[in-house]
Amino acid sequence: MRLFRSGCLVRTTHIILTWLTALVLFLHNTDLRKCEERGELLQPVLFGSVVLLSVMMYFTVSLMDPGFVLSDSNAESTIEDDEELEKMMPHRESSQGQRRCGYCFIMQPMRARHCKECKRCVRRYDHHCPWIENCVGERNHRWFLLYLCVQLLAVSWGLQTAWSGITFAPTWQQWFIQNGFLLGALAVTGIFSVVVLLLLCIHLYLAAINTTTWEFMSRHRISYLKTCDSEENPFDRGVICNLWDFFCVCRTVAWERVYSKRSDDAV
Repeated sequence: MRLFRSGCLVRTTHIILTWLTALVLFLHNTDLRKCEERGELLQPVLFGSVVLLSVMMYFTVSLMDPGFVLSDSNAESTIEDDEELEKMMPHRESSQGQRRCGYCFIMQPMRARHCKECKRCVRRYDHHCPWIENCVGERNHRWFLLYLCVQLLAVSWGLQTAWSGITFAPTWQQWFIQNGFLLGALAVTGIFSVVVLLLLCIHLYLAAINTTTWEFMSRHRISYLKTCDSEENPFDRGVICNLWDFFCVCRTVAWERVYSKRSDDAV
């Protein structure tokens, strides 16, 4: 149980499953194997590179800090040091500002939430992903989405490759014997293709409207959202600006000021 909680078992399972599936695709009579036999190495090298990149992205997202709130002084200094927001958005005390976490008792910035699995508060908390055994938050959310893009490319390519290696046989028994490992690879890549595609579409949509999975699912329980109209999002700046901020802005945002500015404009 301790090994599983540490994430070692989950990450080891991911690596074994990834490379076993890739090995099956290279060893059977698939398009990749046929390219190797003809001496055309571009496609096999590209496929291996995509798989390797997906593994590297997996560990990047899995092991990096998702945006843990370190301390009360850290939370306060982050807001004070954001000069750009200081100029653009007036500061005022708000009843929807920071509150103290009921678990770790540190001052919790707006849009942060305590993760019971990580036992830490996470800035712009989205969700805790059991497959990467880490939270998805302000610092690694964009990397999580990029990882989904690379993973979708790898599993969809693997799905097509596994299908290309399926051969016919005179009897069902011989067919299963010949294609057993490829059928397993086909099932793994097929299931992951559907799951990753759904996750990618969902997170692209959430990034486009500047909301998180937690805010989207629990809007009625979140103090700074339940007072807003059902269609109102105080952090939404339009699709283009939202996506630009999500992918290109690498700073900690003082969401209290963004919220206050939008509240003042509404009045």
